[in-house]
Amino acid sequence: YLELLKANRVNNWDLVDASAPYLGVYLLDYPGSSALLAKLAKSKNLWEQRASIMFTWAHIRAGQLKVSTKQVELFLDHPHDLIHKTAGWMLREVGKRDIKLLRSFLDAHAAIMPRVMLRYAIEKMTETERAKWLGKAKS
Repeated sequence: YLELLKANRVNNWDLVDASAPYLGVYLLDYPGSSALLAKLAKSKNLWEQRASIMFTWAHIRAGQLKVSTKQVELFLDHPHDLIHKTAGWMLREVGKRDIKLLRSFLDAHAAIMPRVMLRYAIEKMTETERAKWLGKAKS
C-alpha cells in the first residue's frame, strides 16, 4: 500500500479514505508506527499526508486517541482543504469518544486552526458550543 501511495497509484481522497482506516489497523502493533506516521506527514505527496491522518482512525477505534490528535497537530498550518477536512473529521471522531480531549485540543489550537478543519471537528456539538469555538477561530 505504501509503495502504491509513493508511486501515486492511490491518488484521490476516495481511495485513501476507503483503504487507509483498514490498513491503519496493522499500525496498531507496528513498533515503528509513530516514525512512519511522521514520515508520511512530512511527505510532499498530498495522498501520503492524508493517509497519515486516516491511518489514525484505527488508533481512535482502539482507544489510542492521542495518536490522532498528535498527527493532526502536524497539519495545523497545511494549505490544502483536503487535509483540513480529514483532520477535522478525525478530531470529530476523537470527540465522539472523549469530548474533554477534543475540547482540550480546541482550547490549545482553535485560534490557529483552518476554519474548515475546525468546522468539521465541531460539527456534532450544540449550536451554542459551535458558536463559541468559531468565535475563537482565525478568520
